[in-house]
Amino acid sequence: MTRQPQLPGTEDALPSLRDEFAIPLHGGREVAYFCGNSLGLMPTATPAALDRVVAQWRTHAVEAHFTDADAWMPYHQLVRDGLARIAGAKPIEVVAMNTLTTNLHLMLVSFYRPTPQRRKILIEARAFPSDRHAVASQIIYHGGDPATDLIELAPEPGAHTIDVGQIEEVLAREGERIALILWPGVQYASGQRFDLAAIAKLGARYGCRTGFDLAHAIGNVPVDLHDSGADFAVWCSYKYLNSGPGAIAGCFVHERHARADLPRFAGWWGHEAATRFRMGPNFVPSPGADGWQLSNPSILALAPLRVSLDQFDRAGLAALRRRSIALTGWLANALEQDLSEHLEILTPADPAQRGCQLSLRVRAGRDAGRRAFEHLARDGIICDWREPDVIRASPAPLYNHLADCERLVEALRDHFRSGSSS
Repeated sequence: MTRQPQLPGTEDALPSLRDEFAIPLHGGREVAYFCGNSLGLMPTATPAALDRVVAQWRTHAVEAHFTDADAWMPYHQLVRDGLARIAGAKPIEVVAMNTLTTNLHLMLVSFYRPTPQRRKILIEARAFPSDRHAVASQIIYHGGDPATDLIELAPEPGAHTIDVGQIEEVLAREGERIALILWPGVQYASGQRFDLAAIAKLGARYGCRTGFDLAHAIGNVPVDLHDSGADFAVWCSYKYLNSGPGAIAGCFVHERHARADLPRFAGWWGHEAATRFRMGPNFVPSPGADGWQLSNPSILALAPLRVSLDQFDRAGLAALRRRSIALTGWLANALEQDLSEHLEILTPADPAQRGCQLSLRVRAGRDAGRRAFEHLARDGIICDWREPDVIRASPAPLYNHLADCERLVEALRDHFRSGSSS
């Protein structure tokens, strides 16, 4: 087991989980990996989980749908309880299926129901492009015009983040014309974490449906979806849930809609299980989030998610959050103390308003920022770059440790001292 430095001022309750991940090498040395906000590292148990499914296929073929405790027919149910715990939901409210944007479109079919009086959608300015593409295309599909029916709320001039009070101001002006609020749990570019319950409450006050994109929140910060009162949420599993590139995504539908006669795009796996194989022509939806499934689940895609959810259960969400706050806080403080002349942290300083991502901007401009990013990569420190000028660094508490953060700060210190940023 790799010996890890202790985080000052906190009990390092997770000293061993790093050893459950495959850490890439750079020049024979483990990289310092801060890119879990784009693609999480591979758990070392994942290949065996995939091999298990392949062995079932090889040995049993179609009978593997019904053979042993890991039978494929109810396989998606094996992740239900773990998903519910990590999403702060009831088991009936969650399902693993499809990919994030596919799930978002399926949710919009049910929850974006524009009328002549109420047809606008509220999102944040500089939303993740796939979200904007999805909502704009839905507006067009319903005969609207994004130029008039899409409201994009930007930070105040000179600010990098959006205050919930700004959302309330928009709703006070436009609430009667807004059909849907689609908001991130954590904003991908700034790293700002939002109060889901406050936003959902505002939406309900003004008669709007509310949904959340949790791509950068699930597995990163607590998301109490059931108690938030949100109508729906969607997320991917390849970032903080470490389930592999293009991993199966997730969806939440609040239990108040579990048996509602909502319009939806239907598929046979969303049909109630008791009569699904009678092959009748009429669709009878399964109660809860299961009713939005289309096709039988991808077993090969679900297997890595089982591994990930087991890790989260063993680590404990509360312990992970404590360690995340300490690790990200240490990195933020070190960057502020040593490099504030060169770097601006765009992410809120309040730990309650961020997860483990810090979004950094080099004060000398985009080209200098790009050079700093490339210097880190050459030194085996993996962050990511988001246009126009943001370096994102995310110390994930499952596998990053203090030595990674120290290495990042030292590399940036050397870079700026060398004059390479000018």
